Amino acid sequence: MSDDDDKLDWLEAELQDTLDEDFELEISDPVLSMEIRKIYRQKHPDMLDRRVYFRNLLRLQAELIKVQDWVQETGAKVCILFEGRDSAGKGGVIKRITQRLNPRVARVVALPAPNRREQSQWYFQRYVPHLPAGGEIVLFDRSWYNRAGVERVMGFATEDQVEQFMQDVPEFERMLVRSGIILLKYWFSITDEEQQMRFLMRIHDPMKQWKLSPMDLESRVRWEQYTKAKEAMFKRTNIPEAPWYIVEGNDKKRERLNCIEHILSKIPYHEIESEKVVLPERVYNPDYERQVLPDELYVPKIY
Repeated sequence: MSDDDDKLDWLEAELQDTLDEDFELEISDPVLSMEIRKIYRQKHPDMLDRRVYFRNLLRLQAELIKVQDWVQETGAKVCILFEGRDSAGKGGVIKRITQRLNPRVARVVALPAPNRREQSQWYFQRYVPHLPAGGEIVLFDRSWYNRAGVERVMGFATEDQVEQFMQDVPEFERMLVRSGIILLKYWFSITDEEQQMRFLMRIHDPMKQWKLSPMDLESRVRWEQYTKAKEAMFKRTNIPEAPWYIVEGNDKKRERLNCIEHILSKIPYHEIESEKVVLPERVYNPDYERQVLPDELYVPKIY
């Protein structure tokens, strides 16, 4: 075989590894009882075909790389907020967005509950250090809108604090936009029935039980309170400079593709021409002898 044939075989193997990574990410069917699995399939008879999904996902991820190059080249600042009910699919979308991007350019911010010191600060203070600098894309997996949602519903914030937030957040976001930040806000929407099904799936899947916190379980009890809080939030914070966009999420695959398509439509990027990459020749030293390392340094070859 020629060197060219060897290279083609190697490239084909690398592409297969890439596809295997995609499939690995998609293997999310929980270890469910047959009854729950049957019910779930009945509730989702028109789920997007897997081949259609992967073909479009790879196309969109290629476009996201162009966005990344444009952001780096122009020094643009992109900030995307992901909000929604528990199990609505925010994390799944974020994973697909960042999957092929440079983590030094695109980073995810998922802040824990504020500590005592942070609770005494200006509310937005702990979020400000995480905002994007030039050449960065920041994705907030939940954001300052915690105050309008979980903090309000669960009683972690007083009504006066919530009202102050509602008054402040439009001007805060206008300031961000005026500073040159591209600010996008997404709310992931699922039905009551769909959330209940996903919670049941997590309960019965040992690999996903960690995703269910006591707060998540309490959110099921307070579904209607969360709905009212969401409606009030939209009414007060849906401003022209930073509008809300709702992503319907009962079908996770459609949800991911639709959200990424929309993000691409809202960023004025263009393809950046780059110099052709040429792999330099390896320098060989005929006098160099590779040392033999002791066996205990190697990870055992169990597989």
